[in-house]
Amino acid sequence: MKIYTKTGDKGKTSLVSGTKISKGDLRIELYGEVDELNSCLGIVLSSIESKNELKAQFALLSKIQHALFDLGSNLACEADKRAKYKLPTIKTVLITGLEESIDQMQEELPALKNFILPGGALSASFTHLARTVCRRAERKLVNFFETNKDESFENSIEFLNRLSDFLFVLSRYINLKAGTNEVTWSAN
Repeated sequence: MKIYTKTGDKGKTSLVSGTKISKGDLRIELYGEVDELNSCLGIVLSSIESKNELKAQFALLSKIQHALFDLGSNLACEADKRAKYKLPTIKTVLITGLEESIDQMQEELPALKNFILPGGALSASFTHLARTVCRRAERKLVNFFETNKDESFENSIEFLNRLSDFLFVLSRYINLKAGTNEVTWSAN
């Protein structure tokens, strides 16, 4: 099978159901954002893979990558056709897992007294980048649901919201484990 089909050369793409829509459609833009977030998480995973003190976070991020693909597949299908294709959903247990991981990492972190600038260890910087991409995807998801009242995807907003919180805490935790000072913001 060839990777290029040339069917998108006119600015159209197909949804899971086969329906053709513009590549400029908000839906396509949204699942492109989710795909970008997944790619950013791939960079984070590559940067922490060999760090024993981050094994639990590595395992959770690996699950999250699959969940993001699940989210993207649902966004690539019209709401009324998702049941037909038996697309996977975002489970509440994943959101709970993010919350538990946040709580565990925060037990070791110093109290937050200042705003943190992205930086520190390279893997922490990658994690901050993933966090900002996650926030952008969350904003676009909210906009998509507000614009398309017949669309919804269970747990999706909560998942992205909690994921961005997790990534913020993870970036701090990575810096802690690396012995790298966080960069705090100060007004000029």
